[in-house]
Amino acid sequence: MALMPVADALAAILAGAVPLPEEMIALDDAFHRVLARDVAARRTQPPQAMSAMDGYAVRAADSPDLSVRLKVIGEVAAGRPFERKVGRGEAVRIFTGGVIPDGADAVIIQEDTGVDGDQITITEAAVAGRHIRPAGVDFREGDVLLNRGRRLADRDLSLAAGMNYPELAVHRRPKVAVLGTGDELVMPGEIPGPGQIVYSNGYGLRALARAEGAEVVDLGIAADTVPATTQGIRRAREADADILITMGGASVGDHDLVKQSLEAEGTTMAFWRIAMRPGKPMMHGRLGTMRVIGLPGNPVSSYVCGFLFLVPLIRALSGRDTIHHRRESALLGRDLAANDQREDYLRARLEAREDGTLIAVPVNLQDSSLLGNLAAARALVIRPPFAPAAAKGSPCELLRLPE
Repeated sequence: MALMPVADALAAILAGAVPLPEEMIALDDAFHRVLARDVAARRTQPPQAMSAMDGYAVRAADSPDLSVRLKVIGEVAAGRPFERKVGRGEAVRIFTGGVIPDGADAVIIQEDTGVDGDQITITEAAVAGRHIRPAGVDFREGDVLLNRGRRLADRDLSLAAGMNYPELAVHRRPKVAVLGTGDELVMPGEIPGPGQIVYSNGYGLRALARAEGAEVVDLGIAADTVPATTQGIRRAREADADILITMGGASVGDHDLVKQSLEAEGTTMAFWRIAMRPGKPMMHGRLGTMRVIGLPGNPVSSYVCGFLFLVPLIRALSGRDTIHHRRESALLGRDLAANDQREDYLRARLEAREDGTLIAVPVNLQDSSLLGNLAAARALVIRPPFAPAAAKGSPCELLRLPE
């Protein structure tokens, strides 16, 4: 079977992936959720001109120089407007957030005044508009400030609250079920027997999915039997998972039973040998409405494939406006040999020169079993198929790994 290019594999996984239905949730629960609708302001902010400082609201025409004395006729505090109009030679004591009284067009800060009973003198001339926040300077009713597809940051929640939204329409979070497979796996904290290893893949993949906003269902580890694997698949369907991730059993050996079990359950399956390193063996299919991605068993291959394929799928189902990883440019920190027909994703450290130039230093050992190098890496340097040898200092492209 010919090796499938990475771009073609990703396109196949994303084919037909549309945002999940919307739901209304309270604003406090909306952090990192994805908007299903544009959000337009329900009010103007501020609704009226307000003072930006503590001081006195005056008419600029009455305060052109430092010889003037003004009579204080009242006080304005936030939430307590002054009902009268400010006339010639008058001033109103005002505090930050207070509504500018009718007739006033400037604020003299209290540090620039002297007080004598109900009279003030000024030490700096008033300028029309100074220290005043005009009505609508932040936003106006009807302004669309948050767009559909946006993943809400913490400050977006403050903005939505200021626009007078107690709840928001967001897309339902994708539910990702994660199933490890293999008789050789034991849980962390257990003592591995002969030929056994500690199960690690699921922890990174589940964290990766959660970081992208998915709801995660841990299905544990299935033994290398068709009944055990089938039971794990059925549990994913019973949980109404949108995506089933399997790890291990994606190759063609006699004990690689995931594909066989999926097809027995009715999965429409395509088996790929992807032109990438790490992670050549990978499966993808559909079981009803559930999307299935079968990841390799080697921990680095499993994580890199999850990063490259699972993350964009979660984003597409979440309704994100940005689905694909953003490529960045850097310079190589060491020489690299010519590449073969597989697209390489080299784990690399990142360094920054004093001039801001980004340097990517691929680690020396790129074996797909080395978790230490994966954890130390901050990026994946992309080497296209058949790329020629590249010298230290040559330009390269990379994808930053999550931090």
